[in-house]
Amino acid sequence: MKTTEVPASVADALYSHQPSFDPAALRGMFTKGLNVKTFVVYCPDPRASGIPSAVAKEFGEVFPGENILDENGNKVGFTTNVGQLINAGGRAVDALRSITLLNHLLGFGRVVVVHHTFCGMTTFTPDSATDAYKKEHGGDLKKHYDSHDLYIGDFKESLTYDVTLLRNSPVIPASVDLYGYVYDINTETLHKVIEDLGTGKA
Repeated sequence: MKTTEVPASVADALYSHQPSFDPAALRGMFTKGLNVKTFVVYCPDPRASGIPSAVAKEFGEVFPGENILDENGNKVGFTTNVGQLINAGGRAVDALRSITLLNHLLGFGRVVVVHHTFCGMTTFTPDSATDAYKKEHGGDLKKHYDSHDLYIGDFKESLTYDVTLLRNSPVIPASVDLYGYVYDINTETLHKVIEDLGTGKA
């Protein structure tokens, strides 16, 4: 492994390195400057790039938004209400850690999991994915992942699995609203499949 030094101009650009470091105050600053209300989990397929905008429209949020600058021109916030978590197939298992930590930092109230039509993950079956991977790369995916996380064979089933995974996780606040949608890449439309409102909501 070859490494190089981080430029001095950015090496200490960490909040924890600042003289006035105060974790509680910084969380308040993030909540104020980054008013994210919804996080959308979706696939990096370029044909699905319209998903965040479609989710914003669905929930009356702002996306893509623009930077908020202070008097010195520093970026201190952003106007969008929609955050993005992107992974293969838009699966909840990969997004769980990020949702947990970002909710702690930003306190958002909604997670929207979106799977899309003609996704590469729909080219797999549980056996074809694991068998081909073992043959081509020598690794055993079954040792590391639940088979449901490796393919999409039915949109209702995959979205139900993902939303249930999030709802049953002890690190996701029960107050967070969870949704599952399918995005049609040809018509650029969302279709709601699951709505699981947080504790105390009708």
